[in-house]
Amino acid sequence: MKQIIYLLLCISLLSCTKDFLDNNDKTQLTDEMQWSTEGNADIFLNDVYGALPNYWNQPENLDNFTDDNDAGFYYTSYNWKQGIVSPAGTDYTVWGGITGSGDLTNWPAIFAAVRKCNTFITKVQTHTTNFSAAWQEKRLDEARFLRAFFYSELFMHLGGLPIITNVPDRNNGDSSQLYYPRSTFAETVDFIVNDLDTVLLHNHLTVKYNPGDADAGRATLGAALALKAWIQLYAASPAFNAAQPAAGGDPNKIAGYNNFDANRWTAAAATFKEFLDQYGNGHPYGLFSDLSSLWYEANEYNSEVVWDRQVVAVTMGSSFEQYGGPVWINGAYYTWGNYDPTQELVDQFRMANGKNIEDPTSGYDPQHPYVGREPRFYQWIVYDGAPYKMAWMDKEDTIYTRIDLVHPSKNQIDFGTDDVGNTGYYFKKRLNPLVRPGGGTISGANFIYYRYAEMLLGYAEAQNEAVGPDATVYDAINQIRARAGVPALSAGLNQDAMRAAIHQERRVELCFENKRFYDLVRWKAAEQLLTVDRHAMKITNSVPADNSGVWQYEVVPLNHPHVFVPKMYLNPVPQDVIDRNPRIVQNPGY
Repeated sequence: MKQIIYLLLCISLLSCTKDFLDNNDKTQLTDEMQWSTEGNADIFLNDVYGALPNYWNQPENLDNFTDDNDAGFYYTSYNWKQGIVSPAGTDYTVWGGITGSGDLTNWPAIFAAVRKCNTFITKVQTHTTNFSAAWQEKRLDEARFLRAFFYSELFMHLGGLPIITNVPDRNNGDSSQLYYPRSTFAETVDFIVNDLDTVLLHNHLTVKYNPGDADAGRATLGAALALKAWIQLYAASPAFNAAQPAAGGDPNKIAGYNNFDANRWTAAAATFKEFLDQYGNGHPYGLFSDLSSLWYEANEYNSEVVWDRQVVAVTMGSSFEQYGGPVWINGAYYTWGNYDPTQELVDQFRMANGKNIEDPTSGYDPQHPYVGREPRFYQWIVYDGAPYKMAWMDKEDTIYTRIDLVHPSKNQIDFGTDDVGNTGYYFKKRLNPLVRPGGGTISGANFIYYRYAEMLLGYAEAQNEAVGPDATVYDAINQIRARAGVPALSAGLNQDAMRAAIHQERRVELCFENKRFYDLVRWKAAEQLLTVDRHAMKITNSVPADNSGVWQYEVVPLNHPHVFVPKMYLNPVPQDVIDRNPRIVQNPGY
């Protein structure tokens, strides 16, 4: 159900009240009306839900900033990958900005949303007699969750943030009410976790909503516990849980803890285990049986969905299908071709027997690289010769990216600047099969922020770091592999080998879900993986004049610049923020 979004459209109805129109002091009365009933107050909170980032409608997502995707030169990620990032940037769109890898999570937008959360909490507590106890309990905890979520989104890009829980009074002359300093990294983590702990302790929210539930789309206990676990995992990771943060020297302790504590891994593992024990194995969360259709609109709020953003076709819909997938389908131009898997990502998909392609016993043939791969490869990657059929299509197409002089394809790799991809691959993961690309915001599939597979992967990683590869680590990873149709991990892995297996499993299972960027940052892996060129698959015939020879598969560099320096582990604080608030300090290196 999409009640929250529909209610956003009803805000204008407040102006239809006769008393409001007849009163001279409209500011005061508007405020009184806003907080006079539960329905009116709900309109305000629904507007806060409306501020949740809708990554479906971004032609550039965080995967563009990683080694998994080759993006267009006109996007911010292209500048960022050349080291062009500056506090002076004020353009938060995707079109060639220099603000960093923030997507929709920029300082002004996030703190505007935080202010709304604080306003809601303050006003409801001020006008408490106008609301039932049950309504207040639920809605206040929803606002606390939303505040924690907004903080978490910016925290992952900026580090320590100003902790603001009240509504600043601009008329009292006290600058401390307006100019908050940045809290430390540790204090920001604690603030987010404490907000979520409060929600969990109160136990007022529903654990999970199901399709058709009137309040589906609102915050849940499951979402609160999942977000807590993820933030603890993020903070426990090597980029921050170290004597010196990955971003560089940090006397203000805003870029990391400035010490290592193994107990941070233990705490993260415990929270993930709490989720799995209390809410997992289908009670009510679990792995959805059909991985290929997990994101379809018809399957919203399935067992795997932990926290998502509601989307309504056309009204507040998604245009995701216009940006990704094959550019030319059955001879017609449809998409921008923005999401083009690199050869590096493709090589991470295992063979059907569960072995990595570099294993000499795997059966992998470099001249027949798309034969015998694991099911997720065929579900998500569009490769040369791949059959392609979506429900909106009249007939099946075969996508060719090879260089073919005899029967040229419009999707033929050309290493140019048009929409045709440069890697030899497209993706189809998360595309709505019912939606014809290019029709605008016509998809109604919700955007999933967190899903149950991440709880299993997060637990496996934190537990492996805390105690090593025990049986519970194997169980968590093997659940993911079993659902994907991949054989279980080999027994007897040591901690390092298990860590590598977990990292690979995350990369494959969560590809093109805006997760890889955060993993590269928190693992402190960006300085190795984002400073080298990525690769494409060039396919040609040995006798190109008539194709009488054999098709040859050659991995070639993309020749796109890649720069990564330590300061890029965090975005800069916008200079205009520092100019307006002298108590804000900049991140290291900027």
